[in-house]
Amino acid sequence: MDILINVAVAVVAAGLGMALVYVLGRLRKWDADKEATQILEKADLQAKSRLKDAEIDAKELAIQEKSRIEEQMALVRDKLHERERQLDKREDAISGREDQLAKQEKMVESNQRRLTEKLSDADTRLKELEGLLDVQRQALHKASGLGPEEARNMLLERLDQELAHEQGVRIVEAEKRLAEKVDAKAREVLIASIQRFAAAHTAEATTSTVDIPSDEMKGRIIGREGRNIRTFEKETGVDVIIDDTPGVVIVSSFDPVRRQIAQLALTKLIADGRIHPSRIEELVSETTQEVEKLLVKYGEEAAQEVDIRGLHPKVIQLLGRLHYRTSYSQNVLRHSIEVAFVTGMLAEELGYDGDLARRAGLLHDIGKAADHDTEGGHPKIGADLLKRYGENEVVVHAALGHHDDIRVDMPYTVMCAAADACSASRPGARRETLDRYIKRMQELEAIASGFEGVHQAFAIQAGREVRVIAKTDQTSDESAAKVCRDIAKAFEDQLTYPGEIKVTMIRESRFTELAK
Repeated sequence: MDILINVAVAVVAAGLGMALVYVLGRLRKWDADKEATQILEKADLQAKSRLKDAEIDAKELAIQEKSRIEEQMALVRDKLHERERQLDKREDAISGREDQLAKQEKMVESNQRRLTEKLSDADTRLKELEGLLDVQRQALHKASGLGPEEARNMLLERLDQELAHEQGVRIVEAEKRLAEKVDAKAREVLIASIQRFAAAHTAEATTSTVDIPSDEMKGRIIGREGRNIRTFEKETGVDVIIDDTPGVVIVSSFDPVRRQIAQLALTKLIADGRIHPSRIEELVSETTQEVEKLLVKYGEEAAQEVDIRGLHPKVIQLLGRLHYRTSYSQNVLRHSIEVAFVTGMLAEELGYDGDLARRAGLLHDIGKAADHDTEGGHPKIGADLLKRYGENEVVVHAALGHHDDIRVDMPYTVMCAAADACSASRPGARRETLDRYIKRMQELEAIASGFEGVHQAFAIQAGREVRVIAKTDQTSDESAAKVCRDIAKAFEDQLTYPGEIKVTMIRESRFTELAK
């Protein structure tokens, strides 16, 4: 009986164990299914979230790319506008050059016509002379019964006497005409020299450069549709040139004070970073006031250095403007101070008033501070300004006559003119650009080498002398002298230059043999 009970208990226990195992297995499967469902739902949510993030990133990237493309297109448009403006300027320059070439062609045609007429006249006179010589030769043969050789010698002797007399008469007449025309010729040479050097002066001394941190700054300076650069040019009165040159912006103006204001204002704008029309107007106004104070400071320092007192405030400001003015690369304010000291020393040596002489020397070029704004030459402008501000008559006359434009009847004017010439001509005071100097040398040698019978030509002494080597087999002493004269005449007709150019023609024969 106990055994049966134990068996029954074991069977029941085994059944319960199996049932418990089955139930646990079902619970574990249900938990696993539930966990798998949750993992799938979570993965689905993460996938949807990542898809939305990807769509948002793609839209932002598209917006950024569109903005970048629009900026590039705006920059390209600005560059095209600037290039179009430069092309317009170049077209105007080309038109001006075409007009000049047309004028030069007319002058060349006129010269050719005159040359043809002169050659025709010379041929006619030569034929007439040959006819007269034939007639005279025949008359001599008949009258004297002389032989050809004797008649030729007699005729040549007579011609030599007549030509010597005619040569003397012509030399006297030429000297008389030269004496009458020398003053006018000197003025023409001086005016031509000033005009010739003016081109280099304009090309070299009317621009300033402003450094920029990067080429991106060029677009900011130009602004949207060019409004920033237009505002800057309108406020300063200068031309801002933005080209492909990396790292710089060029400021161009004939007025040195305006150019200085524009350069300082643009430097401040680049450093400040806020470039827009209202900020441009504000900084240009501030810079203008600063430069005006600097003008007064420079004028007062110059007056103190020369020990001149009692100058009108406007005259002091005009003196300060000369600090930004150059003449053939020489600073006009420093030049005026030099002239003041030299004039004072000359006056004291000659027994005149040194203070008055220094005053005249300091103010002699004051007209250069206003000749951009007033019509006329700087001597007359300076004299009018000094008279307006109550300066002494001697000072006014020195400003008006230091270039010998009027009859000089005051000793201070003569001393001021001499000091002006000394300051301008001292070594290192003034200079030409290298390119212009080389071009002038090449022009001299090219003109001289273009004549028949010339072997070589060398421009020496900075263009003050041209040495020409003649071809001995194609020239004689007489023809070489004529070629030398023709070269000098060609220089006078085709070139403008200060002073004189000496032409030296060298003709020599060399023979070399070897002794064996």
